[in-house]
Amino acid sequence: MLVLGPTQVETLLDLDELIDTLASAMADLSAGRASAPDRVAALVPEREGLLGAMPGYVPSAGALMSKLVSLFPGNAGTPLPTHQALIVVFDPETGEPVGLLDGTAITTERTAACSALSARLLAREDASVLAVLGTGVQARSHARAMCRVRPIRQIRVAGRNPAKAAALAEDLSSVLDAEVRAVPTYAEALDGADIAAAATHATDPVVRRPWLTPGVHITSVGFNPKGREIDDATVADALVCVESRRTALAPFPTGSNDLVEPIRDGVVTAGHVHTELGELVSGDKPGRTSPEQITLYKSVGVAVQDAAAAALVLAAARDRGTGEEITLR
Repeated sequence: MLVLGPTQVETLLDLDELIDTLASAMADLSAGRASAPDRVAALVPEREGLLGAMPGYVPSAGALMSKLVSLFPGNAGTPLPTHQALIVVFDPETGEPVGLLDGTAITTERTAACSALSARLLAREDASVLAVLGTGVQARSHARAMCRVRPIRQIRVAGRNPAKAAALAEDLSSVLDAEVRAVPTYAEALDGADIAAAATHATDPVVRRPWLTPGVHITSVGFNPKGREIDDATVADALVCVESRRTALAPFPTGSNDLVEPIRDGVVTAGHVHTELGELVSGDKPGRTSPEQITLYKSVGVAVQDAAAAALVLAAARDRGTGEEITLR
């Protein structure tokens, strides 16, 4: 069994290849070819944390794996990330364990790559202004990923901590060919933005309808059992896209408060969730219908994303002779 640590995973995972591979994985999921049971979790209430388990099989990627991921929001502001994970990869022909991978880097990259896929499918072709809401690892990865699918020329970063927003803006300026600056409020970041990438632990919405410009594409990956990133009015006015309707509308710890609560309160119906990413990839559902339409991709994370990414990493590691081989028996 091949063991790969976080630095190796980051080096081996090609972002452009990942975006393309995720398109096939999401099509598999929507067509019923992939298997991805709803996430289950053991709760750690005294820390407001959880440990989730996410098995998945993706035939187009030849990938079978299970991820264990912890979410501990209290780690924000410490050296430890809020999300930490391990992935065990199995041979889909025999069931033999063949890889043990750091899953933290894979979770970061696959989440941003799938948001970028949603932008490739739903954002206007000329989208050039990006609002990044949040200052953590997901905010950074989303900025990088969005620049792969649209001609981003200006990035505005906003977060709860102005110093962290400034630091992220400086970091992104050094690696991206775009004008990047920190702004003091979420509203200012969103004003005139063509794409908005929300990656926060917000308890109150950081995306509000009055702050949005017509035609904006919003991606929302934040997960807080007690909060929301998107307000009701934005959900109601947007064309809504998800990874899986069943998953997005499921109860905690699987689904999204950003969708479950407006449906519960009668703001929209479940039918308002227009499409899945895989249906857009396959052409089974239409996407954007006008330049002024607001589109929203709400992500809760599904195992097929991890499986597709893990398969890419493992294949690249074997090609390059990277990693440590261990024997369990």
